[in-house]
Amino acid sequence: MISAVFIYNQKGEVLISRLYRHDVKRSIADVFRVHTISSPTASRSPVTTLGSTSFLHIRYDNLWLCAVCKNNTNAALVFEFLYRLLGLCVSYFGRFDEESVKNNFVLIYELLDEVLDFGYPQNIEVDTLKLYVTTESVKSAVEPQRVTMQATGLTTWRRADIYYKKNEAFVDVIESVNLILSAKGTCLRADVQGQIVMRSFLSGMPECKFGLNDKLVLDREQKHSGAGRECVEIADCQFHQCVRLGRFDTDRTISFIPPDGEFELMRYRTTENVNLPFKVLPVVREVGKLCVEYEVLVKSNFSQKLAATNMVVRVPTPQAATKCRIKVTVGKAKYIPEENMIVWRISRFQGLQEASLTAVADLVHMTKPTVWSRPPICLDFQVLMFTASGLLVRFLKVFEKSDYQSVKWVRYMTKAGSYEIRI
Repeated sequence: MISAVFIYNQKGEVLISRLYRHDVKRSIADVFRVHTISSPTASRSPVTTLGSTSFLHIRYDNLWLCAVCKNNTNAALVFEFLYRLLGLCVSYFGRFDEESVKNNFVLIYELLDEVLDFGYPQNIEVDTLKLYVTTESVKSAVEPQRVTMQATGLTTWRRADIYYKKNEAFVDVIESVNLILSAKGTCLRADVQGQIVMRSFLSGMPECKFGLNDKLVLDREQKHSGAGRECVEIADCQFHQCVRLGRFDTDRTISFIPPDGEFELMRYRTTENVNLPFKVLPVVREVGKLCVEYEVLVKSNFSQKLAATNMVVRVPTPQAATKCRIKVTVGKAKYIPEENMIVWRISRFQGLQEASLTAVADLVHMTKPTVWSRPPICLDFQVLMFTASGLLVRFLKVFEKSDYQSVKWVRYMTKAGSYEIRI
């Protein structure tokens, strides 16, 4: 598996070096610096193979995390380890940069000794490591037996002695809707990338069951009940390690023992029946060579009870534009010459309403006239309690041996990913 782990700064200086096997020497760090970091013509592939040695690396801010392997290893496992190591350092230090590495190099070496054993990844759960790898220079008062049971148990991500006076679970369904619309109104791309983030403040070792309006589940239920419901076809699901994947494969039930605090339960993607929150109808006319006229109409397609916030519409202008005369029905619009665009800001956009922008951009003669490439109109927004995919949380059940009553909260939010309308 992994023979060595190195952390470099952007100059190629080695900040952390840890050798796990005798098949590599400390000087191997110079090879990676010369062939990848210092070479401007080097390939930017995350895997660099030189002879029988492979360097697998990731970049974060101005640092390089590199794992050295001498045999045919599982690359996906190595990259998973590097990203988990990055998240572990961020959890300990709050940030991960050159200064934090230099200030905490003793702690980093202690963590590297715990997470890898002879090059094989071991327990890398943040909550478990924080029980006995402390940031203070005092001995941890945690019982060794309890640490061993958690580190080697089935639920390494959660302790059994957690207690809350008020047991609550918060579920956030966050979706990013992506759209590319051609100048003729043809939809070139429409998909939704979502994540379900859960904040768990539950006592003991609760067993949670999570239900969505998944198409496969509802199709099975309709055969028995005969009742039709709106369903969503979910694709590309990725789950937190606490989810029992075997049960999900058999009956599509999301069953898990949640970690304490905030964690990402699930990621998904859908391309079917996307509910676009906004419809944009642009008309852009080039009048001669010295004028461009704009008429942009924006309509909201969600319920009138809902509203979009922090909405920004960016309308591009030619490089030869000198000034713009703008009128809007809602919000405020301003021409920003250094960005070659009109920025239209609407603090609150109610559902089932429309707003319009009309503008005239004056152009100037250029010594080297160029054809305007007509960049797309871009939208940015947030809509609470609305999902572009139609995904809904049907139920969240919590079972615990003490049989306490728990309170559940669910919130939906849809925001713009790459929302572009070509003109």
